[in-house]
Amino acid sequence: MGPQGKVAVVTGGAGTLGLAAVRALLEDGARVALVDLDALRLDTLSRFLRGERIVVAADVTDAAAVRAAHERVASELGPVDILVNAAGASSEGALAATDESTWRRILAARVSGTYLWSREVLPAMLSRGWGRIVNVAGRASATSPGGPADSAADGAIASFTAELAREGASRGVTVNAVAPAFVRSSTSGGFLTDAQERQILASIPAGRFGEPEEFAHAVRFFASPLSAFVTGQTLRVDGGYHLS
Repeated sequence: MGPQGKVAVVTGGAGTLGLAAVRALLEDGARVALVDLDALRLDTLSRFLRGERIVVAADVTDAAAVRAAHERVASELGPVDILVNAAGASSEGALAATDESTWRRILAARVSGTYLWSREVLPAMLSRGWGRIVNVAGRASATSPGGPADSAADGAIASFTAELAREGASRGVTVNAVAPAFVRSSTSGGFLTDAQERQILASIPAGRFGEPEEFAHAVRFFASPLSAFVTGQTLRVDGGYHLS
């Protein structure tokens, strides 16, 4: 019941979360386009993947670049059935430490990127009567705040997800979001002191960090036919962090 033969686009495909989603979709038989700004890393990662895939270097904040990337995917793989918006940036500084360039960068990468790619693929999904859009939110919420820019982006993505879900529900297109928190990555270890790691773990009821594959399992469910009656949802994959 997976997306066998479906065409999927994963933005932020060179990042920890995006790459986990790519691997899961390839394992399920999808044909996947990895989209990221880091062309060199994309090319390197692709060599270690199995399954039909292409790499597309593109800036998700640039409308012309997104349009060109979409055209290339459609030309080489076919019409896009699944979109995973995993590109992003983050900053947890307080408001006084959040300058305008940081604010614009985060909102552009996360909110504008989600909007531009969704705008590209949604019309054809609606016309075909099938599609899956999975947006990546973050841990920021009323009970689990992040930085000001992260919080604004998360709120915007949640609202945007609900609005697109309304548009697509009657025409076979579902739109959902996954909100992970404290997912372990190969590069995260060097940024945390032992004291910081203990403090974070104390705030997670599950008592551990999440694994990229656990995030990817949520994406693979939302991308599959099994989720046909689930839309407009934001699923927290955070070990209960939002309860703390």
